[in-house]
Amino acid sequence: MRSLPAPVGAASAMLLVGTSTAVSATIADYPVFAGQALRYGLAAVILLVVVQHQRLPRVRLTPRDVLLLVALAATGLAGFNFFLVEATRHAGPAMIGAVVGAVPLVLALVGPLLERRRPAPRTVAAALVVAVGTAVAAGLGSGSLTGLLLALGALAGEVAFSLLAVPLLPKLGPLRVAAYPAALSVPMLLVASLALEGTGVLRLPTPNEAAAFVYLGAIVTAAAFFLWYDALRRLGADRAGLFAGLVPVGALLTTVVLGLGSAGPADVTGVVLVAAGVALGLRQPARRGDERVPAGAAA
Repeated sequence: MRSLPAPVGAASAMLLVGTSTAVSATIADYPVFAGQALRYGLAAVILLVVVQHQRLPRVRLTPRDVLLLVALAATGLAGFNFFLVEATRHAGPAMIGAVVGAVPLVLALVGPLLERRRPAPRTVAAALVVAVGTAVAAGLGSGSLTGLLLALGALAGEVAFSLLAVPLLPKLGPLRVAAYPAALSVPMLLVASLALEGTGVLRLPTPNEAAAFVYLGAIVTAAAFFLWYDALRRLGADRAGLFAGLVPVGALLTTVVLGLGSAGPADVTGVVLVAAGVALGLRQPARRGDERVPAGAAA
């Protein structure tokens, strides 16, 4: 499968994820965790069909691979959704957005350390600019200590979504790394739905809800996850992480295009800061092998 240039793929993935904000508003009345299970289940089916169609070489999963995949599904997918949903009960979306917006900074610091190298000062500075831009766009907001802690849990899940994938990508490739955790997260989310939402709220989606789930599963999950993991293996977690700041940009653009709102001064300022941070981070010389696919990686 031909890949987009890594920066284009990373930017496209995060912009697509940002569009989920407006689309998710159409499924607000559907059980949250059951809906996420439906979304990830659809994405897993699509990705696994593509894996089969590509006739990728068979790989033998080691116990370590399985553990990483389960951990990725539990933290980066099911765990992230759990903390995000619970955080909204104790804090406003602005505060949550500001906390989760620190993803680029965390990846810029932690990503290189896991690879046993020093964080690049330019990348860290760029990630800080991106994080500030995200916080400005979100408006910082207010909330309780419980809300802050839950938002930090969502931040940890978002970081794990990338960092746990890094050691898997050379062997499994982006398609499998996107597909397997999506499939594994479905039973986790169904258990959360039964425990927290009960069986009485389960129902078939309406036509509008079904259309939203198809978009979320096929585009925001299957396509965006593949694009993200493909870029992640080539750029590295620190530089790819800069593009996570584009999520609120995608949300803002979707809101404006659909006529659901307008862009205020804080929104524009935040977007400019995010763009400046990404540009700053990508100006540094690429590390050797950044744009090469590791030997043995699946397409």
